[in-house]
Amino acid sequence: MKKISSILWGLVFIVVGLIIGFNAMGITNINIFFKGWWTLFIIVPSFIDLFKNESKIWNIIWLVIGVVLLLCTRDILSFSIIGKLIFPFILVMLGLSFIFKDLFHAKVNEKITKLNSERADGEEFCATFGGVKSDFKGQEFKGANIDSVFGGVEIDLSEAIINHDEIINASAIFGGIDIKVPKNVNIKIKSTPIFGGVSNKTKNGFNESLPTIYINAFCLFGGVDIK
Repeated sequence: MKKISSILWGLVFIVVGLIIGFNAMGITNINIFFKGWWTLFIIVPSFIDLFKNESKIWNIIWLVIGVVLLLCTRDILSFSIIGKLIFPFILVMLGLSFIFKDLFHAKVNEKITKLNSERADGEEFCATFGGVKSDFKGQEFKGANIDSVFGGVEIDLSEAIINHDEIINASAIFGGIDIKVPKNVNIKIKSTPIFGGVSNKTKNGFNESLPTIYINAFCLFGGVDIK
């Protein structure tokens, strides 16, 4: 999925570059600043992010908003009507995401529930209006519960000993959580984003022979970064 999103971003830059170059040489006369062109800054990123593994609900919401705004700028739809419907639309999409998210991630949910019932000795981290840092270099990692409320938490697992599947329950409320993971693990994410989200910046490919770290995240005006 990450490769697809990278390819799509590459194609976007190539197409824009070719259009600008051909216009400069007089080969084409394509107006890239058409009426409503600015909506592409919403539409394109939202569409490309659909090909990532993270929760897609906010990508869908922003994609629809971007398309609707483009149609409004083209006088196909009315701004006055759409302005009244955007907030109800977001609420409906959020409601549907809460209802159907368990169906879309049934296997991941089952594994998360099992790990949470088995891991009673996990680490606890809480940052409220402050910061917390922890390094597991040379230590065995047995899961963690991380809460960040108007604060920041940094957990370094890059040199931790991880022999089995483990669970990280992360809650970021107006705060941020950074998790550095080793290369020899798989990453599975289940997230509930409300004006926030989880960003998986690792390049780990899935390997059944390796242990998996399950990230169970709740983000309210906050974010979880996996590096």
